[in-house]
Amino acid sequence: MNHSIYLAWNYLKYHWGKTLLLVFAISMVIFIPTALNLFANRGSERMMARAVTTPLLAGSKGSATDLTLSSLYFRDPGIPPLEYHEVKAIEQEGLATAIPLHINYRVKTQPIIGTSNQYFGFRNTQFREGRPMAVLGECVLGAVAAEVLGAEVGDAVISSPAGAFDVAGSFPLKMTVVGVLEQTNTPDDDAVFTDIKTTWVISGKAHGHDDLTTVTSDSLLLSRTDSIAVASKAVLSYTEITPENINSFHFHGNPDSYPVNAVIAVPKDKKSELILRGRYETQGDNVQIVVPELVVEELLETVVSIKEILTLAAVSIGLATLVITLLVFSLSIRLRKKEIQTLRYIGAARGRITAVLSLEILLVFALSLLLTLTYLLVIAILGIPLLEKLIH
Repeated sequence: MNHSIYLAWNYLKYHWGKTLLLVFAISMVIFIPTALNLFANRGSERMMARAVTTPLLAGSKGSATDLTLSSLYFRDPGIPPLEYHEVKAIEQEGLATAIPLHINYRVKTQPIIGTSNQYFGFRNTQFREGRPMAVLGECVLGAVAAEVLGAEVGDAVISSPAGAFDVAGSFPLKMTVVGVLEQTNTPDDDAVFTDIKTTWVISGKAHGHDDLTTVTSDSLLLSRTDSIAVASKAVLSYTEITPENINSFHFHGNPDSYPVNAVIAVPKDKKSELILRGRYETQGDNVQIVVPELVVEELLETVVSIKEILTLAAVSIGLATLVITLLVFSLSIRLRKKEIQTLRYIGAARGRITAVLSLEILLVFALSLLLTLTYLLVIAILGIPLLEKLIH
């Protein structure tokens, strides 16, 4: 047997070009459906883990999938916002704790999540350093956001405009970092958390003004006396909330009408959950309440169907590749008639010749499996973290 392996191995080495081509083709045929299943299973696990820990979500009527994905993974909302009085309505029912989510703004590429400090307890997140938000203009960074923004406790980050032409719609706000969270390997790692009222300041629904009686530039004033000053349109809103100016910030209109993109409802018990769901399902207004676990399950069923189609296609390609590989070996044997005849002349038995040819095929498949395992190892080290980042 050792001699047969020796002959088979040396034949493959001599014809290394053909060997490499066959090994690469077979390894890819094995790798693609395997990696597809690995990615699909891991992605499904991560998505379900996030959904299962979120009991209920309330939002404007529309796509339940958009509501769920934007709330769980901080994607751009695909449905109109609710009014803040819906948060109060859930609380007043006495059936659940309501945690608002405002997801419209960003610091560079990191999403700004306007919420309440109850969110940290709900997600069971721990602080690596610092504390939760306490006043307007403070924020807490996820572990990845802190790294990407190069910020730590005591530093400041500035919100980005909502769009290239959003001149009057939102104001860049300089926020003080008061805490950094431990890494959780969830979308929370990428977020900049702040109080929901701070996001309303960014949106322009609340702002402060200069103390006009102390303004030194007369170009900002239409008139001024010792006690009264009349401002011109050149007076600009603050872009930073400090202890000195925080009392000048005020909201315009009724805050109950201000926007929230979604509300996480955490029922007190199963009975409270069913009652709350029933009330919203029978209401005829523009509010819906969804169970994220059910929405994600439905979404994953579609993903699984696509995965099965792709797997079937990969298997079909694999069978075709196997047939082509066997055809290559068959043609190779025909072209090696003189070589095989020489082996017979020097006394090689028919069984020994068959063993050599069979071992060549087995060695090619063994090398293909080894290369496939190498691919999977690389995917496990580099690809899975990348997948989890894309999912988050």
